[in-house]
Amino acid sequence: MRNPPYICALDAAMDVVGGKWKALILWALDERLHRFGELRRSLPGISEKVLAQQLRELEADGIVRRTVFDETPPRVEYELTGEGAALYAALGALGKWGAARMSELDIVPTHGKA
Repeated sequence: MRNPPYICALDAAMDVVGGKWKALILWALDERLHRFGELRRSLPGISEKVLAQQLRELEADGIVRRTVFDETPPRVEYELTGEGAALYAALGALGKWGAARMSELDIVPTHGKA
């Protein structure tokens, strides 16, 4: 977990969820746990390298839990922790604002879930 000096509480929150992909990873994992490949397919445009990096950061911040199964072939699953679910819930107001903005601009989301 990072602990730089923060200007305000929003700065601390954005440190965890900032960037293009982290909120979308939370969105996908809110539905259910995913294996790496499933998660990558649910996020068109993300590279394996970026997804792995973002997942490592979210895991280090206690937002995502990574479970490795001792199987052949290896199986790894990702899911939200309690803190991750709370963060996703906190992003709900931002999502509602985004939905209203998309409606205003007559933009249709590419996935059914807002």
